[in-house]
Amino acid sequence: MSDREAVIRSVQDFIEKDRDFVINLTRDMVRIPSVNPKFETADGLNREADVQALLEPILQSEGLATEQFDALPGRPNLIGEWAGSEEKSLILCGHIDVVPVGAVKDWTVDPFGGEVRDGRLYGRGSIDMKGGVAACVAALRAIRRSGVTLDGRLALHSVVDEEAGGGGAIENVRRGKLAKAVLVAEPSWGDVLPAEGGLEWARVTIRGKNGHSAFRYNEIYPQQHIAGRLEPAVNAIEIGARFIAAVQQFERDRTRARSHPLLPAGMNTINIGVMWGGTALGPNGIPTVMTNPAIIPDVVVMDLDMKFLPDETSAEYRRDFEAFINHFCQMDDWLRAHPITIEWELGGLHFAPMNTAPDHPLVTSLMRRKAETGKAPTMRGFIAVCDGAHYAGAGVDGVIFGPSGDGFHGTDEYVDIASLVESAKVIAASVIDWCGTK
Repeated sequence: MSDREAVIRSVQDFIEKDRDFVINLTRDMVRIPSVNPKFETADGLNREADVQALLEPILQSEGLATEQFDALPGRPNLIGEWAGSEEKSLILCGHIDVVPVGAVKDWTVDPFGGEVRDGRLYGRGSIDMKGGVAACVAALRAIRRSGVTLDGRLALHSVVDEEAGGGGAIENVRRGKLAKAVLVAEPSWGDVLPAEGGLEWARVTIRGKNGHSAFRYNEIYPQQHIAGRLEPAVNAIEIGARFIAAVQQFERDRTRARSHPLLPAGMNTINIGVMWGGTALGPNGIPTVMTNPAIIPDVVVMDLDMKFLPDETSAEYRRDFEAFINHFCQMDDWLRAHPITIEWELGGLHFAPMNTAPDHPLVTSLMRRKAETGKAPTMRGFIAVCDGAHYAGAGVDGVIFGPSGDGFHGTDEYVDIASLVESAKVIAASVIDWCGTK
């Protein structure tokens, strides 16, 4: 056995003997409600700062230099670091905000109770993703307490706001809190995920011309252009229906034209998730009159969730969709004069793609170290988006690896305890592989 393998074995043995640490830390974090306030606010519900206050002294006790700063007002990020080589620097990242519980009556356990039963630890945030954060803390704690000194700089980023766009990670990037690589401990069911597609939120606005519905015949039935004829109205909702059909064809053509080897074919979809139709566009970008069918509507607004492939860029994607809109408008006399408009980064939301090479040393380390636990992982892409995107957009090589569970964004959320302990062991081994030792 080589010296490195012996070191890794000792660290993993420490995690196994001290397995109650990662279980109890996950439970303690779950018991602090930290619902993202962008979704729901109530007394005692939005305690992200209290989660960071729980974690910070633990990091300090393991010799990490820590700092907190508000990523958003009253919502602090926590960073802990061991100094070391920048060439071998690594971030372990996880978010501590959670989504709302929903209907408590539908849960069979206390959503914030941290109940342990049948090898599972239940509660909101247990798998998404306080368990992953706890696994990272357990990994670095075992490294420290096993007497290992890393060569590369290691940082733990405990961030807020991932569930609503990633404001915490975005602020870290803005402040230059970067490294050569980042491991995001989102639930991956023990698989290794070095790629995820990009995501855009956009708002499309279609303008028509309003009028009284009694004169609709003047719009659709052939009329002679005689003196005094009323100017025809233009029904924006009908244009919107044609536009939706065209978007669906654009989506089908694009998904069939190209794919990514680590992602399901066709994942680069466009979801028209919200639509308003009516009259009189308001200052908030939404029609102000939406209750009177006697008015021919003059505006339709659609909000789109748009996924693109890991090997595409945001600039390429935006260019192609804008060209599609332009071509659509050129086929209509009205739209040539009143073109459809698009607003990118709706709500400030934009996720860059992550496309780390399959043979990247951190990826191959995770694949090897997970296989050593007895079950070989699958290398695949992440079909959703996470904070890894924001670091990847700043040039940091990213990979996702974390525990197993279920119920995320649903009821009876849980993390599998065996996978929680196993994740801590694998993460610790890969930290040593990547950062090296002195």
